[in-house]
Amino acid sequence: MKHSIWQDGIKIGLIGGGVGVLLSLIGMVEAFSQRHIISNVISMGHTLLLVIALLVGYMAAKRASQTQPLRVLANGLISGLMVGGLLALLVMVGNLVRLRAVFINASPVLYKLLTFDYGIGSGIFLLLCAGTFSGVLSGLFYLSPALARRVLLTSLSSVVMAGVLQDLLRPTFALWGPLAIINEWLFAANGLTIQGAVSLFILMALIIYFWAKRGSAVKTGFRGLPPTKQRALRTTGLLFLIIVLLILPQVLGLFLSEVLTIVGLFVLLGLGLNIVVGYAGLLDLGYVAFFAIGAYTIALLTSPELGFFGFSFWSALPFAIIVGIIFGVLLGIPVLKMRGDYLAIATLGFGEIIRILVLSDFLRPWLGGAQGVGKIPKAAIGSIEFAGPQQIYYLILAGCFLVGFISWRLRDSRLGRAWMAVREDEDVAQAMGINLVAAKLLAFATGAAFSALSGAIFASKLGSVYPHSFNVMISINILCLIIVGGMGSIPGVLVGAIALVGLPELLREFADYRLLVYGAALVAMMLFRPAGLWPEAVHRRELQEEESVGTETESLSGPEPGKQEGV
Repeated sequence: MKHSIWQDGIKIGLIGGGVGVLLSLIGMVEAFSQRHIISNVISMGHTLLLVIALLVGYMAAKRASQTQPLRVLANGLISGLMVGGLLALLVMVGNLVRLRAVFINASPVLYKLLTFDYGIGSGIFLLLCAGTFSGVLSGLFYLSPALARRVLLTSLSSVVMAGVLQDLLRPTFALWGPLAIINEWLFAANGLTIQGAVSLFILMALIIYFWAKRGSAVKTGFRGLPPTKQRALRTTGLLFLIIVLLILPQVLGLFLSEVLTIVGLFVLLGLGLNIVVGYAGLLDLGYVAFFAIGAYTIALLTSPELGFFGFSFWSALPFAIIVGIIFGVLLGIPVLKMRGDYLAIATLGFGEIIRILVLSDFLRPWLGGAQGVGKIPKAAIGSIEFAGPQQIYYLILAGCFLVGFISWRLRDSRLGRAWMAVREDEDVAQAMGINLVAAKLLAFATGAAFSALSGAIFASKLGSVYPHSFNVMISINILCLIIVGGMGSIPGVLVGAIALVGLPELLREFADYRLLVYGAALVAMMLFRPAGLWPEAVHRRELQEEESVGTETESLSGPEPGKQEGV
């Protein structure tokens, strides 16, 4: 049976066009169009559709060999045309049938956005042309050298990210004289200026190009330095980073400091779950229970509203961590023999048990029930009280440094290597003499201690705790940031927290689509970066070995039946 040269482009284009239509009908395109990437040139909504067309065009182009450039360009062209065609079909049907009776977001404003406000005839023609052009560009991008692809992708991504994060960058640049001049050059009232976008694109392209050419020489030169100079450079870099982190809240202001505190709390939680899931390979979906235990222990010991103990934050903090460790061990004991999905279900049940117990009337005199607990005192050192976001940031930063240092030291320790052996194969680890019971219980206890620490800081930060702050979605979000950042990677936890917690907080006007973006990010990660944004070295190496073995096997066995050219 003949394999049509258009088939791949049509199939992938239909998928991409369907995604574009779906995002239009749920209101995402219209909502994103309120923010411009380049002022009066392209909005965030149009950028979203453009990225879809470019992505499906690239995926269709990859189906053809680079030795067949016409086939590559044809696949890209057809896929882009299909995306534009389905969006054009939506506009035509929307003007003939009252779609808004079913899809509330199928409004005249959406149709104007899709047709670039040129009317039905001209707008549909432009939409088809834009889709076709995007597909051809994707094909050319695939055919270009690897360095050119890297330069173009990084430069364009930098322009898009600058436009998306304009509310963060604009006030930061305006704080200091020379940066204020750059601010006026880069940003308009809504989005980047044209000259600012072009300048940023050229600057990033030059940086990436010269780093690609000279980066290896710089790394080689650094490794060639004497050990004392290498240590001096690393120490200087670390001191510079610490200084930046210390002055950050005073530079960024109140709102962005609040965002940093939220990201920091999730980093603390992520580092704890990274011990359990990333190091030991134990899938824990009830991790939020330890977060709640830490918060409620602080509330019980410090709140005058309950009036039981009247501890200060610092005297109650060790008890919160110890109680978290105890419950971590209590969770670990019943699930020692469980693996995989059964372990996930059991830990999920544990998290729900804790939430229901907190809500119960039986424990209401102690834990406040559905009303929660208030009047929790702030942490303080002498006359310095960690009350507002700009003050409690330093408490969270100290916690992140402490937990990060412990995680880093545990990773290469005897215990850390035992956890990783358990993660890879429990039976082989046990045969090598590793005590599975001790290893698993220590993993649960360590993760629970870190989570309880985060819960204690969270309770002090808010001054109150409520049961509904500890639902299962917290556990899911923490697991997502570990997957996106890279399982078992300490820097990956930070990157994942910034990507999945920091960015949604900065883009609050798009909060309705947060879960959709989570899902799309996870699917994209599994397809393009299965090891994560900043993967652990072991995971990266294992993945590369699997890919190389798969490539060698395919080359030895030949193409599968039905995959031969022209069949």
